[in-house]
Amino acid sequence: MKKLSLALLLALAGVAPAQAQTGADLFVTVTSAEAQQQGFALVLATQAMQQNARVRVLLCADGGQLALKAKAPVALKPKSPKDMLEGLIKGGAQVDVCALFLPNSEWKQTDLMDGVGVAKPQDAAAAMLQPQMRVLAF
Repeated sequence: MKKLSLALLLALAGVAPAQAQTGADLFVTVTSAEAQQQGFALVLATQAMQQNARVRVLLCADGGQLALKAKAPVALKPKSPKDMLEGLIKGGAQVDVCALFLPNSEWKQTDLMDGVGVAKPQDAAAAMLQPQMRVLAF
């Protein structure tokens, strides 16, 4: 009997390789103030984007502080969460603060980094309900 390759065996078993599928979506919500949690969320979002996933990031509560121009980046190796967020924006990710963030703080929309919007709850909910959407919360 000939040996079958692992890829062929997996295909016959109906198991796909562990890589992002074309058209996959990732919705990442960041509410934590902890730099390593923020960083890990954004590392995963960056990796998903590099594997051709469409990425959407929602920043709320303490996570919303990442989107403020006036807030200095927190040191984290190899990049700060703020640097990673800027990279996601440059890469085409949709990045928003939650609808409650600005009205419940002293900040205004003009205080947000370029490329950061304000989420509309109905749009965020519709995105989360899409069958191809993976939702992560940090």
